[in-house]
Amino acid sequence: MGLRVAQVTGPALLLAASLLSAQSAAPPSSVFGYRNFQAEQKIETRFLAVPSARLAGEHLKTLSAEPHMAGTPADRTTAEYVAGKFRSAGLETEIVPYRVLLSRPTELRVQVWNSAGRLLLDGPTPEHVEGDTAADNPAIAAPFNASSASGDVTGEVVYANYGRPEDFNHLAAEHIDLHGKIVLVRYGSNFRGVKVRLAEQHGAAGVLIYSDPADDGDGKGDAWPLGPWRPDTAVQRGSVQYLSQYPGDPETPGVASTLDLPDSARISPAQSGDQPGIVSIPISAHDAAPILAAMDGPPVPDSWQGGLPMSYKMGPGGARVRLLLKQDNQRRVIWDVIGKVRGSLYPDEWVVVGNHRDAWVYGAVDPVSGTAAMLEAVHGIGALLREGWKPRRTIVFCSWDAEEEGLIGSTEWVEQNARAMEHAVAYFNVDVAVSGPSFYAAAVPSLSGFLRDVTRSVPSSLGGTVYEAWSNDLGGQRSHDAANVPGGTDEGVRIGALGSGSDFTPFLEHAGVPSTDIGSEGPYGVYHSAFDDYAWYVQNADPHFLYLQQMARVFGLEALRMADADVLPLDYVAYAHTIQTYLQAARRKASEAKLAGLDFDASDLAAVRFAAAARCARSRQSAPSGNEALFDQALRQTESAFLDEAGLPGRPWYRHLIYAPGKTTGYAAVVLPGVSEAIDAGDAQLAAWQLALLAEALDRAARTLATAAGAQTPCSAAP
Repeated sequence: MGLRVAQVTGPALLLAASLLSAQSAAPPSSVFGYRNFQAEQKIETRFLAVPSARLAGEHLKTLSAEPHMAGTPADRTTAEYVAGKFRSAGLETEIVPYRVLLSRPTELRVQVWNSAGRLLLDGPTPEHVEGDTAADNPAIAAPFNASSASGDVTGEVVYANYGRPEDFNHLAAEHIDLHGKIVLVRYGSNFRGVKVRLAEQHGAAGVLIYSDPADDGDGKGDAWPLGPWRPDTAVQRGSVQYLSQYPGDPETPGVASTLDLPDSARISPAQSGDQPGIVSIPISAHDAAPILAAMDGPPVPDSWQGGLPMSYKMGPGGARVRLLLKQDNQRRVIWDVIGKVRGSLYPDEWVVVGNHRDAWVYGAVDPVSGTAAMLEAVHGIGALLREGWKPRRTIVFCSWDAEEEGLIGSTEWVEQNARAMEHAVAYFNVDVAVSGPSFYAAAVPSLSGFLRDVTRSVPSSLGGTVYEAWSNDLGGQRSHDAANVPGGTDEGVRIGALGSGSDFTPFLEHAGVPSTDIGSEGPYGVYHSAFDDYAWYVQNADPHFLYLQQMARVFGLEALRMADADVLPLDYVAYAHTIQTYLQAARRKASEAKLAGLDFDASDLAAVRFAAAARCARSRQSAPSGNEALFDQALRQTESAFLDEAGLPGRPWYRHLIYAPGKTTGYAAVVLPGVSEAIDAGDAQLAAWQLALLAEALDRAARTLATAAGAQTPCSAAP
């Protein structure tokens, strides 16, 4: 177990941190992608000295002062604040608007009766705790699920645990019919939209999603305001858009929803395939308790029992619930903020850096900690610009809007800039920058080594480097492990796979841009509630904003080092090894599923050819010799070679053949998704087709690398 910031706090820590210099991280003598790192090292040292813990804390306090849901006047105010900071740092800045479909509740009610007809709840109960008045702000919208259908439904309740496929399968095995029922599920294990989709597929009339104390409440420890965990009235809001179908504006899949987009270019949300057809409402543990206490039916399996003080039953019977939700679905304007530093040598090669800005309420952790870290990274870049430095490649800093509603701002921008994305060399994401001290990261394999190198150059607030603290604390990555491949360490640290749930999704899985996602986590029970505010952050996450400073350094150094590299430091040797591991796992899975005759030989051989080309490219990358524009282009296009224009079966917006969000996970990645999900479905013909597409993609990638790296003579494909 790694150290926790709560173990060392107060003035002594603040003094130690104030003395912590960027020099305390031993500088590397050489870095992959650079001919001579000494000059870059001096630039990086100057950058690392600039991000300020104090200023990061001021950004966080300012931006989390008021609720600022996407498309509201308060959201526009935060856009102007970020744009002002971008401009003051010397970035070419614009506020880019989109008109997108957003839902807002106009009427919301949850009523519960027992079998005798006695009213047990007429709610929902307002969020509140003694000693914290933040939830009393009249600007806070009632907790709701964005993208939920409107409706007024009443039915008996069935408890379905986490709402996973195996949970619904258990109910079916118990002969519990969900048609016309209200399904009660708890948060955790999978994305909330998946819970609703599975319930809808099983005939449910509506869904209640609650936060169980065993998962993030007082079953974990002291609840706010005594500690970091969720108080019993706190509600986790969130979108229930069917994210695994596609993110973004539901009316414009694949098309940017600009202000001048005609209605004829939009589709009906009912035809989109990513909007639920039933009502769903989030509730607190406080409001779930009378429902669970009144329910009849068989007892739940031991693993389904939560932390409320009653024996959970599956139902139906004992409790009836009415869900009333009227949604005001309108096209509303949102605002991305885009700031550019133009490259001096390769201006068309973009290094894109992003964080979303909108929050369900105050959002001190999610996402304001990420915005504060990004603004201090921009502060450091601005200091270099004033000294006369210019990056070799263009850096684009992005503050996304409407991420919480379905990754909308980033998706629309990627769709609008599709041509430019062909030359974007990397996308670096941060969402929840800081909820505690444990650094985590996820990345495509070609950027895993890059991330390790960057963290070796940044001092940790715990002493040593971020890499050393990371390697001593492998508790992160819970949401970033691939659903179908066991997680593991990578040269002493754990780097997860990218699925979905944040703004890297359109970059990697639609546009094929190599991507990373980083953060620093700890006990965080107030996610998407009214209590995720400045007071909670200062007490529980980062009292002196030292982790914000650390994340600003890591985030900014990612951009700086990629932008200045002599040749792109994309490691396809690591990528090839990872893909071969994935293929071995898929072969075992097919064997266990008894899919007779499924032939992996062609894809295995293509993976061998890709590995050989990657080794050849690596030898040239290790000794860059001059203007590497054509080689850079080949390195960048290798990731794009993993895209299939037709997309994944049943969800064409997702085009990446190596990574996608799982259909039944929503956040967690499924690797080799077309192959894996065909095997899950027992469809040998579909699996064979997806294996053939994968082999073609690997050969495209090998040809792209080999021809560029081997000049006139392509690299040998020998293993």
